[in-house]
Amino acid sequence: MNKSALYLGLDVGGTHTDAVLIGEEGIVSHYKAVTDHDNLLLSVRKAIEGIAGGADRKKIQRINLSTTLSTNAIVENRLEDVCVIISAGPGIDPDNFKIGTYYYVIDGSIDHRGTEVRSLDAKLVSRIAGEVSGKGVKAFAAVTKFSTRNPEHENLIAREIGSAADFVTLGHKLSGRLSFPRRIVTAYFNSAVRRIFENFSDSIEECLCDLGIEAEVNVLKADGGTMPFSFSRGIPVESILSGPAASVMGIAALCDITRDSIMLDIGGTTTDIAIFAAGAPLIEKEGISLQGFPTLVRSLMTRSIGVGGDSAIHVNGGSVSVGPDRGGPAMAAGGTVPTLVDAFNAIRIVRFMDAEASAQGIADLAKKNGTSPDKLADAAIEYAVARIKDEVNAMLGEIRDRPVYTIHEMLEGKKIQPALVYIMGGPAEAFRDKFAGWLGAEVVVPPNYDVANAVGAALAKTTIDIELFADTCRRTMIIPNIDVRRTIPSGYTLRDAERDARNSLAEHRGSLSAPAGGSDMEIIESSSFNIVEGFYTVGRDIRVKCQIKPGVIKRLT
Repeated sequence: MNKSALYLGLDVGGTHTDAVLIGEEGIVSHYKAVTDHDNLLLSVRKAIEGIAGGADRKKIQRINLSTTLSTNAIVENRLEDVCVIISAGPGIDPDNFKIGTYYYVIDGSIDHRGTEVRSLDAKLVSRIAGEVSGKGVKAFAAVTKFSTRNPEHENLIAREIGSAADFVTLGHKLSGRLSFPRRIVTAYFNSAVRRIFENFSDSIEECLCDLGIEAEVNVLKADGGTMPFSFSRGIPVESILSGPAASVMGIAALCDITRDSIMLDIGGTTTDIAIFAAGAPLIEKEGISLQGFPTLVRSLMTRSIGVGGDSAIHVNGGSVSVGPDRGGPAMAAGGTVPTLVDAFNAIRIVRFMDAEASAQGIADLAKKNGTSPDKLADAAIEYAVARIKDEVNAMLGEIRDRPVYTIHEMLEGKKIQPALVYIMGGPAEAFRDKFAGWLGAEVVVPPNYDVANAVGAALAKTTIDIELFADTCRRTMIIPNIDVRRTIPSGYTLRDAERDARNSLAEHRGSLSAPAGGSDMEIIESSSFNIVEGFYTVGRDIRVKCQIKPGVIKRLT
């Protein structure tokens, strides 16, 4: 990290948009702006203006942004219509994976080694594009079964669609993995949120220009890494769940985590939960699901529940619950509905803003339901704590009987026994004693717990992964998601493939202006199998996956 450089982290949360400015010595300043869900750009602009007001803007060299934009669009079903064009060939029925209104299966196939078996009907593609474009559909996705071995059919579909589309997502650009159904879903969602994301990106760049900030801008991904803004425009689906990812990177930056641990990020609207095994966060290796459809989006293993400081308190037949709705800010902050923060205020566990308003709101709700204010407040807090504990126990139960994957490795037979519970987010201190003794673990509330997400966003590293495929019989090597295709000698080995994967990843990292370095690059999958034709081995089928490890560029411990 350049000694004079400043890194700006932004986290757009459900309640607040947090900003931190970090220099060589740590956090220089921080700022909170109320999140306007109808105008996220306004929230981001206020946070940037607030944090950069007294800073030398020329020293801001890097801005990392965690945004709920793509996630909200999917959750709220504010998705653009997408025309999905599929080609599969024999052995699988692509109709089983239909998604969206405009879904077309066309003839043509490429086999598992990348050889064209049946040519594509280009005229049919052109006709489909013309028809759906006439209905106002301008977003497309093209996925063929073995495009990761030979992308020519997907490229042909894109050429035939031509000017009928504003943009086309090609399956082989998303991942080198062979999972055809997951590629279909991922390509669909990528195109469905792309226009929203691009409009937001344009506005952010305009905002930074207006404020005189010339800095590299990155977006946080679901796996805890970042991607350059220019790159994110092509794969906005990777930005889903960037909020929980910022939480995980934040706690990693603020604490030296070496043991099995639980992370609780208790915000105003939700609580995000993550689990660490031997100091490394767990990851959803195969990819997360969106609206019940499995995708290729690698994500840190997190859960979000509708319990936060501003969650509304409900009483129904004497039973007290909290959330998942949020009826505005706490009464202490001028709201009209008693919340969890008001409960803590009313029984003097914390003193937040107008404690008298909290006490009055809790008292009024208690009187209405024939109970005492203290009992109501205690019941609301205990409900929230129990809800969080139940979700953590459910997560631990899910991973107990299967292999555990961290961001670095698979831990087979690992039984997670949490030794620490890290709590962050605005209400963290209020919850400290409520989790004491739980699971036999020590409770830690780190410094700067209230802006930990923005810290995580600011310090998250750029992460990239590639998959290399080689066929020594055909003497071809391909890295589909970065458009690398080369001729190789027949004696090409697994060691050669690992070397080429590392070199190609380093070159790609350089093209994205990501910080250089070799120690954070690792081979995470490597295999080589005989290719047999008749009774003879005619070559080797080689596959290598290489990644830049997710993590933080420095710790603030």
